[in-house]
Amino acid sequence: MRARGHSAVRPPQKGVTVGYYSPLPPDRTGVADYAAALLGELRRHGSVTVAPERCDVALYQLGNNQLHRGIYDRALARPGVAVLHDAVLQHFFLGSLSRNDYIAEFVYNYGEWARNEADFLWQERSGSSQDPRYFARPMLKRIAEQSAAVVVHNRAAAEMVREHAPGARIVVIPHLFVEQEPVDESAALRFRARLGIPPRAFLFGLFGYLRESKRVLPLLRAFQELHRARPGARLLVAGEFVSADLERAAAPLLDHPGTYRAGYLDEPDFHVAAAAVDCCVNLRYPRAGETSGIAIRLMGAGKPLIVTDGAETADVPETTCFRVQPGPAEQYELFQYMVVASEYPEAARQMGRQAADHIRRYHSLISAGALYWKTLCDTCSLLH
Repeated sequence: MRARGHSAVRPPQKGVTVGYYSPLPPDRTGVADYAAALLGELRRHGSVTVAPERCDVALYQLGNNQLHRGIYDRALARPGVAVLHDAVLQHFFLGSLSRNDYIAEFVYNYGEWARNEADFLWQERSGSSQDPRYFARPMLKRIAEQSAAVVVHNRAAAEMVREHAPGARIVVIPHLFVEQEPVDESAALRFRARLGIPPRAFLFGLFGYLRESKRVLPLLRAFQELHRARPGARLLVAGEFVSADLERAAAPLLDHPGTYRAGYLDEPDFHVAAAAVDCCVNLRYPRAGETSGIAIRLMGAGKPLIVTDGAETADVPETTCFRVQPGPAEQYELFQYMVVASEYPEAARQMGRQAADHIRRYHSLISAGALYWKTLCDTCSLLH
């Protein structure tokens, strides 16, 4: 896979000064971790300064939460290269705009005829986290039209941008993977022991911020059915709930034999937890055009995945993951794949090995950094 519109990675252009605008650690977000890794790699190519007043070209890391509000505003005021980690900004606007401003932004994206739809979506916004109607309206037009280039991580996101701004310059750069030292088996066993997980149980894992679109409730129900069929299976649910309603709904399902709960994991603990699980469940529906950084990390660590089938995961080889179709049969398919993975653990480990090979080949930090630097240099030439 390569960046669209670029046939090769050129040597870095000297003398370009890059402004870097992003959340960074200790902000507890995947974008901050991603941005920190990319920042170090870009500095191998040239001059990169965090949030300068002046620069030749700016790189803006944008996501779907309010940490990015000031960055989004600056990206409009001083256009550069916008990186869309989520290709649906609908919820960003719901959380940052007044009713009138939200409706005006919606009309800017979809035309005057959509005004009544905008008013309805505003009034019903309490259900926006799981209602597909909100995800079907990404509201990307303004940032896509005004940016000198838009970087996305998969073809689904590229198509969403193109639908909003046919003339936008779109570059697809695969989500980066940072190679880390392997975790010693004894550390993984100690992590399990700390939570009371048997050392040899087949362990499924769900990681990250827990929201409705991660299909938490279908997973918990599928695991209950699995545990009845295979009492030796276990499930780790690690992360903080974003929604209080979802947390309340999940509480009785989490209080089930074989299910273990962990809160937010800092970087060292996440690294060990990833080594401790045997298979990662990484469903997404409705989809927001995102490539999951957690999925990339778990695959890079040699773990098989259970993912939602769709354009966002189309470039993930069939030999590295199980694909669940969204819809009425989702929970049943998930259960079936969990049965297969836990009954044939060596086959699952082989999938994990192939996943690691794929990630190292197509998602390396070095190749992502080179593609970003080329995009920045090309953009600088266009701007100046």
